[in-house]
Amino acid sequence: MEHHPAAARLTEAAAGAVQQHGTGNLLRIVLIVMVLGCVLTAWFLLRGYKRKDD
Repeated sequence: MEHHPAAARLTEAAAGAVQQHGTGNLLRIVLIVMVLGCVLTAWFLLRGYKRKDD
């Protein structure tokens, strides 16, 4: 079994998505990943502002 870096696999997957389904699905995937990244970043930043009243 060969080892492929994550970036190479991502590039291959994106190229395959464009060839099979056009740019619509690729754009949808990029937007979903971007929104999820923003939500996770906001959660990570905002959880530090939670105060404990012990």
